[in-house]
Amino acid sequence: MSLPVPFVSDIMDIQKDWIDYNGHLNMAYYNVLFDKASDDAFELMGLGASYARERKLTVYTAEVHICYVQELHLGDSVKVSFQLLDHDEKRFTAYQEIRHIDGWLAATSETLSLHIDMAGPKVVPYPPDIAEKVVAFRAAHASLPKPERSGRSIAIKRK
Repeated sequence: MSLPVPFVSDIMDIQKDWIDYNGHLNMAYYNVLFDKASDDAFELMGLGASYARERKLTVYTAEVHICYVQELHLGDSVKVSFQLLDHDEKRFTAYQEIRHIDGWLAATSETLSLHIDMAGPKVVPYPPDIAEKVVAFRAAHASLPKPERSGRSIAIKRK
């Protein structure tokens, strides 16, 4: 199977209920957009909803760093990319961008995700078939440059 490099979601439209009292997309709904795209990428890695339902294994988000770059408004349409940056036998990091369909950057997200046995719940290694898919996904994305906006930390810059 040919893997998308990077994975890019279908077009998603900003919903009326997602607009806050400032007239732009509420910060919570950036997460909704990132999450919807992640779910689609997870399906390609074998980590989707049926994996959780049938095997009682899943992915939990342990940490997220979002940067809001440019406001989105009602009527805007976006696509969300997903790039697998790194992984080990139990975890992976990913970088995502929300881009307006006109191409400009609206937001970025970097996440650390954990592979979970739902019976615990506890962090466990991927089964061999899933580990193979994660490795293949990362190998496909290895040709991409490290995103300039990845690895950021939160701080107040002092002079």
